[in-house]
Amino acid sequence: RSATLSSDRYIPQSFTSSTLIIASHISPFYKLANRSPWSSESSKVTKDMLSQRLLPSAVRAAARSAVVQSTRSTIVPALTSRYLTTLSTHHNIPTWATLDPNELGTVSTHNVLNVVGGQGQKDGDIAKKLIIPNPLNKDGLPICIVPDTSIDELGPFIQSMEAVSKSGVHNPLKAVERYLMYGEISRKAGNALSQPDIAEFFARSIMACVPKSHAQALGEVKVTADFLNNFSGDNVRFLARSFGVPGDHYGQQSNGYRWPYGPVAIVAPFNFPLEIPVLQLMGALYMGNKPVMKPAEKVALVMEQFLHLLHHCGMPREDVDLLNCQGPVAEKLITTAPIRLTQFTGSSKVSEHLLEVTRGKVKVEDAGFDWKIFGPDVQDIDYIAWQCDQDAYASSGQKCSAESILFCHENWEKAGLLDKIKANAEKRSLGDLTVGPVLTHTTEGFLAHTNKLLQIPGAKLLFGGKELTDHNIPDCYGAIEPTAVYVPIDEMLNEENFEDCAKELFAPFQVVTTYKDSELDKVLEACERMSHHLTAAVVSNDIKFKTKVLANTVNGTTYAGIRARTTGAPQNHWFGPAGDPRGAGIGTPEAIKLVWSCHREIISDCVVPDGWVQPKTT
Repeated sequence: RSATLSSDRYIPQSFTSSTLIIASHISPFYKLANRSPWSSESSKVTKDMLSQRLLPSAVRAAARSAVVQSTRSTIVPALTSRYLTTLSTHHNIPTWATLDPNELGTVSTHNVLNVVGGQGQKDGDIAKKLIIPNPLNKDGLPICIVPDTSIDELGPFIQSMEAVSKSGVHNPLKAVERYLMYGEISRKAGNALSQPDIAEFFARSIMACVPKSHAQALGEVKVTADFLNNFSGDNVRFLARSFGVPGDHYGQQSNGYRWPYGPVAIVAPFNFPLEIPVLQLMGALYMGNKPVMKPAEKVALVMEQFLHLLHHCGMPREDVDLLNCQGPVAEKLITTAPIRLTQFTGSSKVSEHLLEVTRGKVKVEDAGFDWKIFGPDVQDIDYIAWQCDQDAYASSGQKCSAESILFCHENWEKAGLLDKIKANAEKRSLGDLTVGPVLTHTTEGFLAHTNKLLQIPGAKLLFGGKELTDHNIPDCYGAIEPTAVYVPIDEMLNEENFEDCAKELFAPFQVVTTYKDSELDKVLEACERMSHHLTAAVVSNDIKFKTKVLANTVNGTTYAGIRARTTGAPQNHWFGPAGDPRGAGIGTPEAIKLVWSCHREIISDCVVPDGWVQPKTT
């Protein structure tokens, strides 16, 4: 199969005996069988191409001189066996798509484009590019090239935001037909994501950017589809339901409305490149806002493709801008354009900075150091051990809801829970992507943190703590085995150690401690001292125990009962932090109304009574 790279898409062509082959790297993706097809002239081009990562235009220019006489058997894909295990039968690429996810980083590099004012910016409109490496193979082709928009190139985005009024694109009194339009768009998009070929397209696109198991990637697509289906039909306009209160006299009534902000911004994370940005984006659109979406650079192609789907489903192209840039440029847009609200999902450090520079006009879903507390009642231990492994290590721990610390009652330790968790963790493999690259920590940094905790008196390594073997993950990422470090509870509560023990590591890592019945208050003290309160789990059916823990903690999304988990699907319940007035929710009508609209009261007073007499001035 041959391929060409254009400025905005990968285009498959039918295979012929005379094939134009484009590749900026040959090894290890191809084995040349029988003979080398490259002429002396084209060999020079290949060596030049191998010496550097080239942009698509340069690759195309070089490849034009390298027409290869070959047959299908001449070039054999030689992908590593671990990555082949994630591939299944061929699925059709949607007609609106501009890439083939099965080819990313192997025989093609996708060129992501900005979208502003309803138009995709041309390849030459942005001077610089960000090259996103293949997260599984540092010697391979980049998976995509992303515009590195500069501050000087923000003009069209600022103008697009300036064109939106404070009253929004629609509101309960303006362009109300758009509520119905978005109900229909949601129905079509939800139906599309429920189709196997399209679901697989997005699952593969996710896996190419942030390698996770096929089940995890497909689960992300399903949650997104379910959310869209939830808000089909009349459910979008139900979000804007108003209420009325009788007035003080005849002809007076007060009405409360959910009112949009108008121009808004969304800064989305890398770890759920479809689910989180889509749920926040659609919430913004439902309520009448005009959003500019800034996805994480590493995964920008996923939201670009989702915008193509929305356009296909009838969304006006000018309703959403897509800006690819680095953090300081996004900050400049947020503080220069008349953006009235920014929704940020990501690190607490960045969120605190944004809150400062915007004077608080940010809704935040930031870090989550998520605890799980076991009660004294031991039961269903195999299920519980499996759930612990899923919570801590699925998606390589790169979830804001991942299990960060486990408070294990001594009864569970004696029953062998920790050994069972270890056994499950050691089954994880790079071959099926049940463990994969860590995109925000290097291997060196991860191991340094692990070793620092191991210096605490009484601490010990329960499992992991080593670099993955037999991998070719880029050095800028982490390649780490699922890891657990035990720290005695008294040492953890020590002022010198607590900050390190309660540090969120966005990686396959958790701290484990044990406690006795008499030490439950120490566990609650630890929960009180933690700074971020996103998800939590109280694993117990003991009513007295469970009630005490729930009554003295604050985490916004808390699971309780013997099947309690820290991770979950947010399309069917509130997902967000508690205890912080700046906190953002996601997924539910309450979350959408809280984040993407404000309250407006309109008091109607229309009737002057017959025979009115002017009273004495007061």
